[in-house]
Amino acid sequence: MTAAFRDLSARVADCRLCSERFGATATAHAPRPVFWARPSARILIAGQAPGARVHESGKPFTDPSGDRLRDWMGLDADRFYDRDRVAILPMAFCFPGYDDKGSDLPPPPVCARTWRAEVLEHLPDIRLTLLVGGHAQKWHLGKVAGGGVTRTALAWREHAPHVFPLPHPSWRNTAWLKKNPWFEAELLPVLRRAVAEALEER
Repeated sequence: MTAAFRDLSARVADCRLCSERFGATATAHAPRPVFWARPSARILIAGQAPGARVHESGKPFTDPSGDRLRDWMGLDADRFYDRDRVAILPMAFCFPGYDDKGSDLPPPPVCARTWRAEVLEHLPDIRLTLLVGGHAQKWHLGKVAGGGVTRTALAWREHAPHVFPLPHPSWRNTAWLKKNPWFEAELLPVLRRAVAEALEER
């Protein structure tokens, strides 16, 4: 790991840009950036933002969403959490908090504006990118993702085998998965092959 990447990791960990924003949420919490990457990573998981459980654990996808995502990828926990091979970088590094109705707030755009381009510059060996949810898809794909997650995911063949737009693996999307059986029948087998190939030694 380079000195530049260690410095970047430390600066992300110390980021408090959203202290006032988070303090004003229903959860009134302090920032806790969750940064999970090393320069040798081959797979990039671009998600939305950490949830409450991840805020507590300091480790990404330590919740049922993570179980589902690992199943989609065909990876066990050890391989999924190997930072030398898998970078997990959401559009915001901190838990955004809940609104008054108990729903997750969206990732603050200031996080991606401040950090994302610089972080990605330090990941030169990415072979496969998973765009999990609409926020990541819009940032990485631009206008192509303007029609929403379902339309973007339906067009997955236009981006494969190096980029896969995915719905969020939250339990809230269980109904979506039932309405869209093509996702498990057609997309997931190709995704699992792409994951395995991206992790192969060359």
